[in-house]
Amino acid sequence: MHSGYELLAMHRAPVVLDYRDEAGSPRRIRGRVVDLFTKEGAEYLRLRSAGERIDVRLDRIRHLEKE
Repeated sequence: MHSGYELLAMHRAPVVLDYRDEAGSPRRIRGRVVDLFTKEGAEYLRLRSAGERIDVRLDRIRHLEKE
């Protein structure tokens, strides 16, 4: 999956992302993948959605669909 995430970031692909937030609650967001990075030993996917930046840990992603 990691290489797939890298391709999405490289192409700034629009996606619908289902994930669990820090509290474990399910979330769904539409956005554009803009980066993949590592912080404090964890890998993250960065999205732009409605003008804001959202970072999601890769291990919290449940489903990602390219639009």
